[in-house]
Amino acid sequence: MRTEVGNNLRRLRREADLTQEDLARGLGVTRQTIIAIENGRYLPSIGLALKMARFFGRPMEHIFWLVDEQPADGVERVDEK
Repeated sequence: MRTEVGNNLRRLRREADLTQEDLARGLGVTRQTIIAIENGRYLPSIGLALKMARFFGRPMEHIFWLVDEQPADGVERVDEK
C-alpha cells in the first residue's frame, strides 16, 4: 500500500518569492528534485523534509501531510497538480 503525501512546497516557495533554482540551492539539492517534490512524484527523505521546515521556518506538518488526513491546524490544504 502506497502512502499518499500532499505538500504545500510550491505555495510556500512562491510566497517567499523564490524560484525552484533558488530553493534548490538553499537546500543543497537539484532543481529537478524540487520539481518532483512539488508535483508529488518524489517524497523527500526525513532529513530533507526537516531542512525544508527549517528553511521556511514552519513545522514539517505545515509543508507535508498524509492525503487521507487533514493538514495541521491552520494550514490550508493545496491540491495543485
